[in-house]
Amino acid sequence: MTRIDRKFAALKAEGKKAFVSYTMAGDPDYDTSLELMKGLPGAGVDIIELGMPFTDPMADGPTIQLAGQRALDGGQTLQKTLDMAAEFRKGDDDTPIVMMGYYNPIYSRGVDRFLTDAKAAGIDGLIVVDLPPEEDEELCIPAQKAGLNFIRLATPTTDDRRLPKVLQNTSGFVYYVSITGITGAAAAQATDVGPEVARIKAATDLPLIVGFGIRSPETARAIASVADGAVVGSAIVKMVEEKRTVPEILSFVESLAAGAHSA
Repeated sequence: MTRIDRKFAALKAEGKKAFVSYTMAGDPDYDTSLELMKGLPGAGVDIIELGMPFTDPMADGPTIQLAGQRALDGGQTLQKTLDMAAEFRKGDDDTPIVMMGYYNPIYSRGVDRFLTDAKAAGIDGLIVVDLPPEEDEELCIPAQKAGLNFIRLATPTTDDRRLPKVLQNTSGFVYYVSITGITGAAAAQATDVGPEVARIKAATDLPLIVGFGIRSPETARAIASVADGAVVGSAIVKMVEEKRTVPEILSFVESLAAGAHSA
């Protein structure tokens, strides 16, 4: 079992839904980003999604695009992102870390080297949004063999014909994108998400976590009530952009986590 598997088993035993947070590694700088990351579990975060900054993040809206650019301008690299995870692991060996981003930086580093280094840094899973199931031999299969979960995105346009292909090599959990569009673009609606979650859960035993468009504790609760948990990214990253302090950001994260956990 991976840390992700153990986390979901523990949450299920407690009758709780998961709260997943996304932050961009290196935004606004390495030290602040690491301080924020270290504070997330104490604020109620069950799984940390750590963004890998990239110059062309096609699935992301302006908030996360700008976060990636700030990180890159500040000197963040894939190596520094792995270093952050390793530093975090010195004080926390339980909270799962999922690296989320795009394939180009991984490809540039070399898949075998990246997987070895990610495993050594304490990474538990990968979300690589621009690698479809047709390219599973490229990274997904090697990642699974290395002991990392490979988490796939399902969307409102993933129909019943496409769904089995999306699910076939997915592990850890399924990430359901609640809206058609980019991150931070629209508000998620539990009434829209509920039937889709039920449809996907009928095809897999994996936990299903919903992200995109969740900005408040109330929405986190509503979404978690129809799924296995909720992901918040842009709303947290926006506070970093606004130069809010780490304690202020963690207080907001705590309110989101409480919303999801009360579902």
